[in-house]
Amino acid sequence: MPSPQFWYQVSCPQPENHYFCVCLTVRNWSAPELELKMPVWTPGSYLIREYSRHLQDLRAEDGNGKARPVVKLAKNHWRIDSAGATEIKISYRVYADELSVRTNHLDGSHGYFNGAALFLAAAGYEDHPLTLEIIPPYSQWTVSVALEPEKTDPFIYNVPNFDTLVDSPVEMGTQAVYEFAVRGKAHQLAVWGEGNLDPERLIPDLERIIETEAEIWGDLPYERYLFILHLSSQGYGGLEHRESCSLNYNRFGFREPEKYQRFLQLAAHEFFHLWNIKRLRPIALETFDYYQENYTPSLWFSEGVTSYYDLLIPLRAGRYDVSTFLKNLSKEITRYRLTPGRLVQPLAESSFDAWIKLYRRESHSDNCQMSYYLKGELLTLMLDLLIRRRHDNQRSFDDVLRELWRRFGQPEKGFREAELEAVIREVAGADLADFWQEYLYGLTELPLEDYLEPFGLVLTPQYDDPAPYFGAKLQPEGGRVKVKFVAVGSPAEQAGLSCEDELLALNGFKIGAETFNQRLQDFQPQEWVKITYFHQDRLQTVAAQLQAPQPSRYEVAPMPHPSPRQSALLRGWLEA
Repeated sequence: MPSPQFWYQVSCPQPENHYFCVCLTVRNWSAPELELKMPVWTPGSYLIREYSRHLQDLRAEDGNGKARPVVKLAKNHWRIDSAGATEIKISYRVYADELSVRTNHLDGSHGYFNGAALFLAAAGYEDHPLTLEIIPPYSQWTVSVALEPEKTDPFIYNVPNFDTLVDSPVEMGTQAVYEFAVRGKAHQLAVWGEGNLDPERLIPDLERIIETEAEIWGDLPYERYLFILHLSSQGYGGLEHRESCSLNYNRFGFREPEKYQRFLQLAAHEFFHLWNIKRLRPIALETFDYYQENYTPSLWFSEGVTSYYDLLIPLRAGRYDVSTFLKNLSKEITRYRLTPGRLVQPLAESSFDAWIKLYRRESHSDNCQMSYYLKGELLTLMLDLLIRRRHDNQRSFDDVLRELWRRFGQPEKGFREAELEAVIREVAGADLADFWQEYLYGLTELPLEDYLEPFGLVLTPQYDDPAPYFGAKLQPEGGRVKVKFVAVGSPAEQAGLSCEDELLALNGFKIGAETFNQRLQDFQPQEWVKITYFHQDRLQTVAAQLQAPQPSRYEVAPMPHPSPRQSALLRGWLEA
């Protein structure tokens, strides 16, 4: 008998109700049972998201229209009795009212879906080719997707495997579509929503970003690329795919220079991923297991390196200047230095534990975890500066990327941690064993000052608030002053305050969330104060010993009188 054929049909006859209707027809079937599974996560977003919670009304019938029994084996796993049937038709609905880059959203204005959050897979047949048919609810709706349609029908796509189906998000509706070319390759920008986006300004900037990244890697490994952009009133994010990316941004975030530059960084980040993670990836992600966690200690490279370059690329592309780059770098260092968890969770562990920590933020998170995006970015900064200093800017981290691309990215062979570290060591021409042990696997503070100094840059703490340090973040809530974060080791923690406590008074006088720090300015470090608050509705008064003021931010700035070598290194890094 010929190989099984899998035909997915997606429709949404009443989009205002937020339901996608999916029909999977399996032909040439010969086994007595058919098992179906739904992914629990989306590549690029490392959290079990339980997509099957939105699936309902699952039914199965054979080619004669006879209902076939369906047994649910697990939260995302079903078995269908297919004995004697050569054709099985499975139908179900998925509720789609979550507008993010990794989920599904459907209303009267558009439909957007990600394969992992919409499609059941025939277990064991994920590598088989399949067909996708999209049926828009209205004749004026079009489809934007990084798949090539059949010549005879613009809504039917032949898909090589389930991986490609998952990796090809779909935007359908009346989205505005802008076409442009870079290095002879076709590109599209599909925009849903209204706002102050100026395509005539954005598209040339995207072209420069694409060209700049192609210069780093050496080529554009696709024939056509699609940017899907959602302009919304809430949310922010991006998700990379092999030949497309999805972006969600504030609809009115394109006029102010700082917000516009942030969007360019977001676009640069997701586009960079088409090399770094979609083709060049850790061996643990070489083959996706969509039904459970996929552990790797190397997300610091996949995301941290990409975060470092999303700072650099707009600079290299001429979209902002050196002072803006240093300002943005200062913000990243500030976030890192003000996160107590950097001294608790090693970077490699942060990557490994992404599934239980990074995307599961809670009140204590900043005390116990460190983002592999952020620390990975600063580790890459250190490596880039180390390589540049040792080789007078004749080598850089760009050379690491190109060598990894040659060895692992182009052949799409997953790298092991030791192989990654070996390539970086070869390009650096230095023994990095201690570097890895201290900064990747250990908790040694990143000595950023030491790495910036040879380039004529100084990192200095700034004290915008002269008040003694208390260590609690306060927020007004319904006329009350609520504690939202208590820093580990702070006076607030030592005094016993907890998140959600209601602060009432300082030394017997009522305080407000906005005036608390002002009141602290009346005291000196090491001085004791009395804090009155409600803890679970019980009135308490405790003593807290204030500490010396803490930096509120960090600033990277050029030295007033750098040496000729420092100036040359800085030019080679940021002005070449």
